[in-house]
Amino acid sequence: MRLPDLEAWAIFAAVVEHRSFSGAADAIGLSKATVSKAITRLEAHIGQSLFHRTSRRLALTEAGRPLAERAARILAEAHGAEEAARDAAAAPAGRVRLAVPMSFGITHVAPLVAEFLRDHPAVEIDLHLSDARVDIVAEGFDVALRIADLPDSSLRARRLCTVDTHLVAAPAYLEAHGTPAHPADLANHRLLGYSNVAGPWRFHGPDGAEVSVRAAGPLAVNSGEAMLPALDAGLGIARLPGFILRDRIADGRVARLLPDWATTSVGLHLLTPPSPLRPARVEALIAFLTERLRER
Repeated sequence: MRLPDLEAWAIFAAVVEHRSFSGAADAIGLSKATVSKAITRLEAHIGQSLFHRTSRRLALTEAGRPLAERAARILAEAHGAEEAARDAAAAPAGRVRLAVPMSFGITHVAPLVAEFLRDHPAVEIDLHLSDARVDIVAEGFDVALRIADLPDSSLRARRLCTVDTHLVAAPAYLEAHGTPAHPADLANHRLLGYSNVAGPWRFHGPDGAEVSVRAAGPLAVNSGEAMLPALDAGLGIARLPGFILRDRIADGRVARLLPDWATTSVGLHLLTPPSPLRPARVEALIAFLTERLRER
């Protein structure tokens, strides 16, 4: 059996990351000629070109694109194995890249990150706040939190807790447009949509009935917090998670609708790349977030 050319795959991943042979050579401490020979050797071995090369541009071929992600995983797993061995007897140290949803990240995760950094002074955290779905492997994240029903994937996932969602509207909207008595009534109302979640709004009734409604109205936005001004102004009905709405429900700025109909709850998941090999700093953050977010 012929062993894979792991060095060439690692060099290929470095070229993709740095977008040039010279950039990869500088980053990994090899000559540009050595990098070029490794790519040529790998292309000869697999029988396909990995890059389109011109004097000004280096671009992946159709064959190279799917292989780039695999090469990144090979390199990440090798780094993870080495770091795990080095860190086995050492305190967590180094940089962790963490991706979380914007609103949840500000209200719930950022305070925990501060607490974790206080207790782990040798760790650095790059906190990425965005409601857009990130490609954890391709973008180099160590850990991600997602509030969603997860599709099947190669990522490692653990469900931390359930996040309830509520259907709400401001009193001004209800005075102007009436209060829906059944989910089907929402077809005649102005609905504020959350564009990062595909599909209709689903409701479950007390008698086991299920109703789906397609959100349509004056606003679709990819941030729950950004929807709040339109909600407060009485421009429509929104379906948002409880951690965003808690204060507004408590002080009467918005009213919960259809109390006998449950909206579909979603899970808070912690995701990591497929490899089980993780450095001590990542394992420490995962254990901390898992414990603290399950408590909340």
